[in-house]
Amino acid sequence: MPNIVVVGAQWGDEGKGKVIDLLMRDYDYVVRYQGGNNAGHTVVIGEEKFILHLVPSGVLHKDKICVIGNGVVIDPRALLEEIALLKRQGIKAEGRLFISEEAHVIFPYHKTIDDLKEVKQGCGKIGTTKKGIGPCYADKVARSGIRMIDLLNDRIFRERLKQNLDEKNTILKTLYGFKGFDFDEIYTAYAGYRARIRNYVADTSLMLNEAIRKKKSIIFEGAQGTLLDVDFGTYPFVTSSNATAGGACIGSGIGPTAIDKVVGVVKAYTTRVGEGPFPTEFSDTLMEKIRKKGKEFGATTGRPRRCGWFDAVLVNHAVRVNGINEVVITKLDVLNDLDRIKICVAYKYKGKTYKNFKNDVDILSLGEPVYEEVPGWIEDTTRIMSYAKLPSNAKRYLKRIQELLKTRIVLVSVGSDRKQTFAR
Repeated sequence: MPNIVVVGAQWGDEGKGKVIDLLMRDYDYVVRYQGGNNAGHTVVIGEEKFILHLVPSGVLHKDKICVIGNGVVIDPRALLEEIALLKRQGIKAEGRLFISEEAHVIFPYHKTIDDLKEVKQGCGKIGTTKKGIGPCYADKVARSGIRMIDLLNDRIFRERLKQNLDEKNTILKTLYGFKGFDFDEIYTAYAGYRARIRNYVADTSLMLNEAIRKKKSIIFEGAQGTLLDVDFGTYPFVTSSNATAGGACIGSGIGPTAIDKVVGVVKAYTTRVGEGPFPTEFSDTLMEKIRKKGKEFGATTGRPRRCGWFDAVLVNHAVRVNGINEVVITKLDVLNDLDRIKICVAYKYKGKTYKNFKNDVDILSLGEPVYEEVPGWIEDTTRIMSYAKLPSNAKRYLKRIQELLKTRIVLVSVGSDRKQTFAR
């Protein structure tokens, strides 16, 4: 099998977890390459639901190797809780889950700074999950972060934790009037995490390159979505890492020649969580209807997702910057009850029409979407098991999306269960 990257081609929450879970039966390794526990992948198997935040979605296949790459930032407490929850659900991580020794560690001061900074921003807030992701990445870039390999070395850990607390406590007290953190309290807690997490930590770059040499197949799993990428998303309303396919190499320690294909996952409509522009956002009435039918609430925070029409301008941007070869369409069934469906094909702003994505906050916030309108199908699709049996108008809708994206749709999902997915 080819080595593939699976990315979200909208603002995240596209259903990547389910897609990766389905594909994993043919693969040997799965690698999460960026983000932190601000992401949530949901997989439904029969009556059981698994919500994953750090552990790759492929963990549900008991014979597969799962890797958390160096591009991920890790809250050890959250990770250990997730491993324990999986164990209670009958999924064992020991011996097949490996964490990069170069992954950076999230500390309590990261979460506090995240929270206080967001409060201070007021109406200019980003809509962060307040889990310390951004401040941890900021420390990484500023070369003051603490990595897993540093956590395992007690001398280095003590030294770097002290340096960080000296700086962070000064910032917290001066800027925010926060009393700061106690060294002994954090040291003791993280020394405890170290003892429990040590056996998972490895040189995962070496491991993955050795697997590639042996012709093993790998799925590289992105978190969030393209429009939340720190470089190519709707900046500054983005995450703090590269959620695009290019992040797979940097975030896992393999070369670009090891990637054979990029698969983009998109909803049949559009959603986003948090603040920021959203050109095709629904009216309140339709928003509530689609949100309820699609169960559009964040897997990580429980926040209600904002919903809107499919935006071909945004997704074409994602196809381009990721080099997407194939597309998976999810949640087609959520549109079952609509008699007319819109597709955004351009934006109009100050008398000019933009057919290509322009990362200008004013154009995205104040521009008027240009829509094509197609007939709905008013028919239940959740029990359909093949593309051929879809309503003709549903097939027309998918065909039009494929024409606009100039990229092949290979899978269609009509429900949350593993079984509710079929090839096109």
